[in-house]
Amino acid sequence: MSASMLVARLIRPWATDGDGQPLDFVVMEPRDRLANLGTFGAAALTWLLVGLIVTTRDPRLDPGAGFIGALLIGLAVGLTTIPLFWLVVFGRHRRIAYQGAWIRAIRRGAWVGLLVTILVLLRLQGVLVLPIALFMLALVIVAEATLSAER
Repeated sequence: MSASMLVARLIRPWATDGDGQPLDFVVMEPRDRLANLGTFGAAALTWLLVGLIVTTRDPRLDPGAGFIGALLIGLAVGLTTIPLFWLVVFGRHRRIAYQGAWIRAIRRGAWVGLLVTILVLLRLQGVLVLPIALFMLALVIVAEATLSAER
C-alpha cells in the first residue's frame, strides 16, 4: 500500500475499502477543479469590490454608487453560485461531469445574479414589494425550467 493510499485512508476512511483501494474511481477532472477555483476566486475578488463600494460610498449622496453596488452585488452572487450549481449536479450524478453541465451552471448563476441585481435596484428606488419579488422569482424559475427541460 502506497503512502498516498495510507493518507487517503486516514483522511477519508469511508472512501476506501478494507484493502485501501479507492471506492470512487471517478474523480473530478483538473479542468473542472480549476474552473471551480477560478470562479470562486473571481467571486472573492468581486466581493472585495462590493465591500469597498459599500463602505466608502453612500447611495443616497451618490446615486451612481447605488447602481454600481447593485451590479457588483449581482455579479458577486452570480459568480459565487455558478460553481455551487455545478457541484450540486456533479455530486447528484455520482461524481460524473456530463456535457453541458457547466453551461447550465453558468446560466443558472446568471439568472441568480440578474435577479439579485434587479432586487437591489428596486430596493434602492424604494419600490420593492413582496408581490413583485415573488413574481420575478416565479419568472426565473419558469424560464430555467423551460430551458433545462430534457428533450
